[in-house]
Amino acid sequence: IPNPNNLAAQTMTTVVPTSDEDPSLSVVRFASELAWADAGPEVAEPQVSRLCMEAEEFIALGKWLELASLMITSAELIFSKVSEKDLESIFTTICTLVTKTENTDEVMEIVKVITAKLVQQPNEKPAVRLKILITLYNLLKNPYCQFYVYLKALNLAVDGKVTEYIIPSFKKIDSFLKEWKVGVPEQRELFLAISNVLKENKSLSKDSFKFLTNYLATFSGEDAHILSEAKEEAVRAVVDFVRAPDVFQCDLLDLPAVEQLEKDAKYALLYQLLKIFLTQRLDAYLEFHTANSTLLKDYGLVHEECIAKMRLMSLVDLSSDGSGQIPYELIRDTLQINDDEVELWVFKAITAKLIDCKMDQMNQVVVVSFFHNIIIGHVLDDDSSSALNNWKYFKCNQYSSGQQNIRGWVPGSPRFGSSLRTSDLKPFC
Repeated sequence: IPNPNNLAAQTMTTVVPTSDEDPSLSVVRFASELAWADAGPEVAEPQVSRLCMEAEEFIALGKWLELASLMITSAELIFSKVSEKDLESIFTTICTLVTKTENTDEVMEIVKVITAKLVQQPNEKPAVRLKILITLYNLLKNPYCQFYVYLKALNLAVDGKVTEYIIPSFKKIDSFLKEWKVGVPEQRELFLAISNVLKENKSLSKDSFKFLTNYLATFSGEDAHILSEAKEEAVRAVVDFVRAPDVFQCDLLDLPAVEQLEKDAKYALLYQLLKIFLTQRLDAYLEFHTANSTLLKDYGLVHEECIAKMRLMSLVDLSSDGSGQIPYELIRDTLQINDDEVELWVFKAITAKLIDCKMDQMNQVVVVSFFHNIIIGHVLDDDSSSALNNWKYFKCNQYSSGQQNIRGWVPGSPRFGSSLRTSDLKPFC
C-alpha cells in the first residue's frame, strides 16, 4: 500500500494511446498476453487471439457491458503482476466504458461488473483499488450510480483497512445525499455503514453516534414490523449516549425506533435509564442503579462515569429554573458532593460548554448567563436535533438522473478532463 504521507505528491496516471488500436482492445491484448504467459506460446497465442476477436466484435457491435466483463476479468487476473501505474491505466480504460452508452440501465450494469471485481480482493492493493473507484465515480453522470460506487468504496475502505482516506468525506454526506436523491433503504445502509466505521475510532465516537441517530431517524413513520429491524441499533444508541462523556444532547426519546424499547420486556429498563439521563437528576439515577446495577455491567457501563455525567446534566438542569442564580448549597445537595467540590463541578460544566456563568464566592451563588437545553422537547444544537429534519428532507427526494459535477468526491468542482486521469488518492474531503 502506498505511504499515505506521499499519496498527494504522486504523479497522476494518464492513458495515452501508443497506436491506432482501440485502447480497449490494447488492454485486452496486454492483459491476456500477461495472463497466459506461463502457458507457453502454443497455448497462449490462440487464447489471446480469441479474446481479442471477442473484444473487437463487442466494440463493433457496441456491446459495452460484454466488453466490460471481458476486460475486467482479464485485468483482475494480472492485478498482482503489474505496477500500480499500469493498473491505473488499465482500469481507467475499463472505467471509460460507462461513457460509451446513454442507456442508464446498461451504465449501472457496467458499474456493477467493475465494482464487483474490485471489491473481491480488498486486501490486495486496497489504495489502488480505491483510486480506481474514484476514477469510475468521476466518470459517472447518473447520481444513483455515483451513490452505488461511493458505497462500494466505503465498504472497500473498511475491508481493506484504509478508512482514513474516506472518513473525511463523511462531513459532506448531507451535500452528497441532496445530489444522489436516494431512497430510504439506501440512506439507512449508508448511515449505518458510516456509523460503524466511525465507532472503531474512539476519538470519532461522537460522530458515530450522530450517524447512528440519523439511521434511527429514517424509521420514523414505519410500522412495528419495520421498526423491529432497528431495535438492536436503538439499543446501541442508548448505550452509546449513556457512555459518552462528551455527548449531553440527543433526541433519542423522540425517535420511534427508540420508543419501541419502552414496551420491550428485554430492553424496557435500558429505555428507563435513557429517560432518567434526559429528564431527571442524579438522585433518580442512583436509585435506578441500586435496583439495577447488574444491567449497567451487562452493557459495559461504568457506574462512576455515569455519576459524573449525571452530575453535569443535573447542574445544567439546575441552571434552567429561570432565576439565573444557583446557590452553592443547592448544587452540593443535588450533585451529592462536598462543599469544596462545588466550584470544581461548575468549572467542569463550563469546560464542557454546557453553561456560561460566574461564581460569586462571597454570596455563594453561581450566576448563569447561558445554558444548553438538554431535556427532551427543548431546542437542541444543530448536530443533535437535525436527524429528524434531515430525514424529512431526504424522504421527499426520489431517484433522479440529473448530473453532478464531482472531483475527489466534492460536489461543485470540475470533473476529470478528456485525458481520463485517475485522481491522486488523498483523504476524501
